[in-house]
Amino acid sequence: MGRKVKWGVLGTADIARRCTIPAMQKAKNCYLYGIAGRSKEKAEQFQEQFGFEKAFGSLEAMLEDEMVEAVYIPLPNTMHKEWVIKAAEHGKHVLCEKPLAGTEADVKEMIEACDKNRVLFMEAFAYLHSPLIRSVKETIHSGVIGELSFMESIFITPGYTAENIRVRRETLGGSVYDLGCYCTSLTLSVFEEEPKEIKAIGHFTEQQIDDFATAYLGFGNGSRACMTSGMCSAQRGDRFFIYGTEGTIEAPISFNEEGTLVYYVKKEESVREITVTAPDNYMLEIEQFGRCITDGENLRVTHEFSLRNARVMDRILKEIGYQ
Repeated sequence: MGRKVKWGVLGTADIARRCTIPAMQKAKNCYLYGIAGRSKEKAEQFQEQFGFEKAFGSLEAMLEDEMVEAVYIPLPNTMHKEWVIKAAEHGKHVLCEKPLAGTEADVKEMIEACDKNRVLFMEAFAYLHSPLIRSVKETIHSGVIGELSFMESIFITPGYTAENIRVRRETLGGSVYDLGCYCTSLTLSVFEEEPKEIKAIGHFTEQQIDDFATAYLGFGNGSRACMTSGMCSAQRGDRFFIYGTEGTIEAPISFNEEGTLVYYVKKEESVREITVTAPDNYMLEIEQFGRCITDGENLRVTHEFSLRNARVMDRILKEIGYQ
């Protein structure tokens, strides 16, 4: 492992506290340099809890610190574009939470700003760094289930209180933005092409956000996929199934699950278990982005992939009447 990248975290959101910052502590090539909050007091609480070297009372103050090499942005969806561009203009590499922005057009602007300022920029889909995803794709490419014909993915959670940014229109809340982006990105990763046809329906709350949506995706070679996202269940449920002409892959595994994971390859009467050991995906993500900075490794989540996913989400959101 090479040198450690000096990271700053722009914001004290729940995803940072629960998932990404603890992963940064474990990442071998990460140095927790700075944490910025809307108040110095909140930033200092995070500094003490997680061991950051410095605490900043504003997001701007962190960006002005020349020691910060890379920033992680866990801010609400509507703030991503502004702060990615500002970080890029300050010469900081950027890892930004999914989804990158509300539209493909905004994602293009963010990419252009980062390219102009010669900084690396990646969307934080931690699960795409998992050995599980790599193993599933290797199984597909081996031809064991034949040609891809159909895929289904689902991500359902209980609802949230009205104060939560996930259910507020002004912060681009809703199940497609928050959960459906996992399903669309996984589908695109598996099929490795963009769908030709998309049909979708959704249910809207009084706050005018979708608490349920389901979409049909038709691909050029005749293969198809469906995805369902929702904030309307008594329990969390996320899983995916892939159907080929000669067999199926069943993965009753949560996104970002770690530990000893098992998925199943079924062919006629036979069932084969495939076991994968998956570390903390957030840690893998931080380490991979760090190697891109220090060693010139290629980004696991490319700009092209993020743009493709944004286009698909745009089409789904338009179909259900969100955009």
